[in-house]
Amino acid sequence: MTPTTTRQTYVVMYDISDDKRLRRVFRICLGYGDRLQYSVFRCNLTPTELVQLRGRLGEVIHHREDQIVFVDVGPADGRGAGSFRAIGRPYRFEDQRAIIV
Repeated sequence: MTPTTTRQTYVVMYDISDDKRLRRVFRICLGYGDRLQYSVFRCNLTPTELVQLRGRLGEVIHHREDQIVFVDVGPADGRGAGSFRAIGRPYRFEDQRAIIV
């Protein structure tokens, strides 16, 4: 029996100064989470996936020009699941796991 890995919910936001890098960052984030807004994603990640995501993004951005912010919201099966509220159109999270190839 393998131990269950806890997933944490992260809000990942970015400000990328170059359109080509912006598209690459978008595609990477899309593989790890649910798009909330133009440059904002909700990602339920294991510790390993968090390291992988940060590493992939770190290889793409220019560290003096671009910024990516990770906000740890809490456990995906706990506080992280109910932390999102919306005004206007309701926020609906589709509970689907990203497939990373």
